[in-house]
Amino acid sequence: MNEISRRDEISLSGAALRGAPWKAAAVGGGAVSAVSFGLGALTGSADLVWALGLGIGLFALIAAIGAVSKPNEGDRVTRQARIWSLRHPWKFALLPAGITAVLDYPLQLVLDGDGVFGAAWDALWHGALVYLIAGIMTFAMRGRAQSAR
Repeated sequence: MNEISRRDEISLSGAALRGAPWKAAAVGGGAVSAVSFGLGALTGSADLVWALGLGIGLFALIAAIGAVSKPNEGDRVTRQARIWSLRHPWKFALLPAGITAVLDYPLQLVLDGDGVFGAAWDALWHGALVYLIAGIMTFAMRGRAQSAR
C-alpha cells in the first residue's frame, strides 16, 4: 500500500506542529512550573527539577494538542499534515514525546545529579508519559479528521 518511512512520519508530525500555539504552550508550561515550585516552597517540599520537568511536559502537550485541534487552519501542507496526525495519533505523539525527552534530559543531568543513565531514564519516562497523553488526546479528536475533508 502507501507505506511511508519513519523519517517521513516525523516530517509530517513536524509539519503538523508548524502552526502550534507555541506562545501559549510556553506560558502554560512556565506558569505550571512556577505554581508547582511555589506550592512546594509553601509546603516545604519544593523541587525545582520536578517543577521544570512538569512545565516541559505541559509545554509539549499544549503544543501538540493545539496543533491538531484546528485541522482546517494553516496552509495546504500544514492542513494535510494535521489530518494525517489525527488519523495516526500514536505516530504523531512520538514527536512531542521526543521533544519532552530531549528537553528534559539536560535538566535531569545537570540539576538532579542522577548521572547519565539515571537522567536518561527519567527523561524517557517523562517522554513516555507525554506520548501516552498526547496519543490518547489526539485519538479522541480523530473525528475532526473526517470533518476536515
